[in-house]
Amino acid sequence: MIIILKKDVTQQEIDHIEGKIASLGLKVHVSKGTERTVLGVIGDEAVIRNQPLTVLPGVEQVMPVLKPYKLASREFRSDDTVIDLDGVRIGNQKIVVMAGPCSVESEEALLKIASAVARSGATCLRGGAFKPRTSPYSFQGLGEEGLKHLDKARKETGLKIVTELMDPRDAELVFEYADIIQIGARNMQNFRLLTEVGKYRKPILLKRGLSSTITELLMSAEYIMSQGNYQVILCERGIRTFETYTRNTMDLSAVPVIKNLSHLPVICDPSHAVGRWELVKPMAKAAVAAGTDGLLIEVHHDPENALSDGVQSLLPSKFSQLMEELKPIAQAVGRKI
Repeated sequence: MIIILKKDVTQQEIDHIEGKIASLGLKVHVSKGTERTVLGVIGDEAVIRNQPLTVLPGVEQVMPVLKPYKLASREFRSDDTVIDLDGVRIGNQKIVVMAGPCSVESEEALLKIASAVARSGATCLRGGAFKPRTSPYSFQGLGEEGLKHLDKARKETGLKIVTELMDPRDAELVFEYADIIQIGARNMQNFRLLTEVGKYRKPILLKRGLSSTITELLMSAEYIMSQGNYQVILCERGIRTFETYTRNTMDLSAVPVIKNLSHLPVICDPSHAVGRWELVKPMAKAAVAAGTDGLLIEVHHDPENALSDGVQSLLPSKFSQLMEELKPIAQAVGRKI
């Protein structure tokens, strides 16, 4: 249920409405838009329906949210959510590019890659300190040592850090170092992990599961938002289909579909979607044309010897070229890189 407040509602009236809702054992979430303030009420629908909320001072309209995801829906918030990281705005006119290696392998290698992507125009550095791998014998990441390397790269380049959290037990450690916490595709429906990151107040990059529907992705975002963290970035990274030529099938239609259903920013990860470096560039361009708010691209200075996902990583020179080629496409759709 959402409560649409009058334009001239006072803070005292808002506090009174929130208090009334809380007294009923319901949760209230506040969304302040450019023209209206909306209260999202979560809880037993029977309790909500039986309350004459329209008589409360400051209330203009009470209406149900028909979709199963409430806080992530356009009904709850009509304005696009823009996440601001000290000037790096995700969901704004500028398309944010997050680039770097799949895994943090060493301090020297990371600093080399970070410097290269920063020169080319990336604003965030991606790199995994904890890596979920299909095989238990594959490189699993450097852990806290990798986080320290990321921190040093941030200090030297000014790039914001995006890194993955896999286990609730590592939450405090990862949140200490990261600017954006990534929840990987394999953990999209790890509800305990989603609930845990919802308690923190840092942006969460939520990747779509390998075989998940858009509704399931939005419901996972709802888990995070229901804990009070509304800073969720959704990521299309390809889904499993019958096609085997590429690593996954990049569902570009998900970008405009999600933007129609939700106010949350949407980014694309063409590297994991296709799994082949020569296909990353055309799919990144297509994502910009489709309306993505950002790109997540793997870059490595020595893909041949990368410890993970070298086959889909761009050389720094190829990444720089891509950044230049994206500019006219972004301009054509009213955006900029």
